Amino acid sequence: MQITKEKILEALGFVMEPNLKKDIVTLGLVSDIEVEGNKISFKVQINNPAMHNRKRMEEACLHQLGRLLGQNLDVNITIDALPAESQRPQELRKVLPKVKHIIAVASGKGGVGKSTVSSNLAVALALKGYKVGLVDADIYGPSIPIMFDVAFEKPSVEDSEGKNMIKPVANYGVKLLSIGFFADMSQAIVWRGAMAVKALNQLFTEANWGELDYMLIDLPPGTGDIQLSLVQAVPLTGTVIVSTPQHVALADAQKGVSMFQMPSINVPVIGIIENMAYFTPAELPDNKYYIFGKDGASKLADKLKVPFLGQIPLVQSICEAGDAGRPAVLQDNTPQAQAFMEITEKLIREVDILTEKKKLLETERI
Repeated sequence: MQITKEKILEALGFVMEPNLKKDIVTLGLVSDIEVEGNKISFKVQINNPAMHNRKRMEEACLHQLGRLLGQNLDVNITIDALPAESQRPQELRKVLPKVKHIIAVASGKGGVGKSTVSSNLAVALALKGYKVGLVDADIYGPSIPIMFDVAFEKPSVEDSEGKNMIKPVANYGVKLLSIGFFADMSQAIVWRGAMAVKALNQLFTEANWGELDYMLIDLPPGTGDIQLSLVQAVPLTGTVIVSTPQHVALADAQKGVSMFQMPSINVPVIGIIENMAYFTPAELPDNKYYIFGKDGASKLADKLKVPFLGQIPLVQSICEAGDAGRPAVLQDNTPQAQAFMEITEKLIREVDILTEKKKLLETERI
């Protein structure tokens, strides 16, 4: 029998990647196949590169090749580790493999309305027909349960593929998980960093999120341990930075952008959103008062060469809507609802651009 690349791939199609539960050919883990007579060489990537896993993969490949092509083979197999979760395509992930786009919403400092922006973006995406999840990763100050009027709800447990998994709470078409669901709202959460990170990881790895188009992650403010641990554990599509126009907020927003652009982190910045951009009194709807400064975030985006996603006005009803558990984007035909919808449309476009760039890079590698 003549040995061809097609015959080799046919044989290797019976070899399963044990952690990803699919065969290595379907997953695209086989590369650099070379054939010369009965000499065969190729590379295989695996999820867990421990020595015993490499040995098992090699044995499985040799068995299937021998079964289909005969035993008189000289086979050289190079087994490498897959890249980190954050660098893998969706189908090769162990963490959140059914979620298309995972977006962190971050800020350099507190008090800029990051959670308000996260909740309204999530609801806006749901209104557009997408399947959406929202994780409240602000361990020490969870506010998403209040903003979605589910502060007294408790996630249940359900069976998923033979495992007991957390079932997210849902409202306004958005699936939700927050540390706030597991602690009394008046109780201070006093955890050291390692414990907080472990609890946060459980919201991703031990929850049954199902298939989602978008997952938003409401990060705590700053550039500390939780942010670093998250980008290492979760395959982020990109991040959105929220700022207000004043100088002190912009200085911290720039630090946030710099953190995500560090070579060791390398998470794309999808864009910057300016919250509390201007004040328009109800009695003077055509007037704009730039209380905290004008166009600061827009100028910062230009300076850093990242997209500017838009401005959100300083309107009392946005705060009242959050306190009442009904995000402002649900207030039809209001300036604030329109602002959130326009920003969401820009967010979708920028994510599509990032996705196409990533596909192009993967094609060029092949």
